[in-house]
Amino acid sequence: MMEPVRIVTGTAVPLDRSDVDTDQIIPSDWLKRVERTGFGAGLFAEWRDSRDFVLNQPQYTGATILVAGPNFGTGSSREHAVWALEDYGFRAVVSERFADIFRNNCTKVGLLPVEVAGDVAAALMQAVQADPSLEITIDVEAGTLAAPAAGIETSFALDEFTRFRLLEGLDDIGLSLRHAAEIDTFESTRPDWSPTTTR
Repeated sequence: MMEPVRIVTGTAVPLDRSDVDTDQIIPSDWLKRVERTGFGAGLFAEWRDSRDFVLNQPQYTGATILVAGPNFGTGSSREHAVWALEDYGFRAVVSERFADIFRNNCTKVGLLPVEVAGDVAAALMQAVQADPSLEITIDVEAGTLAAPAAGIETSFALDEFTRFRLLEGLDDIGLSLRHAAEIDTFESTRPDWSPTTTR
């Protein structure tokens, strides 16, 4: 079940790296798990071995927004990358550019991908690095991102269907269940000899 995503407010982690692929987000060793939870422990696992890696810095503890470099989420289509970010505690990722499949996987589980202009992304990265306590507010309905203390305010694009499903908290199953009555009606009119998955 996906929770509605309307406003995301919090501090951020500045991941100043470009072309971060899904194998770097969640290494393949972690893909053996059969659950959808618990992947947060493997988020950026190989990089987290370094004491200097940004997620190991105490000033970023509790951050709910990841500010990433351009081309975030490239590589394989593994949903585990999104699950790892969400399980770790991130509710939104901000970048100049996302891989299409990664962006789509985000919207299906309620992790908000916020694509902003390159100069805005760079300014936000610098602002978060300078002040880890900087508060950022992302409004899904208005399509805006603001960090008032840093003088940053911008808009971001979301197609109306994606905005709707985020605001309503509808994953793919939730979208199907909106038509439960019609599905029941259809099933009740099918001939007895038709194949069925229920008894």
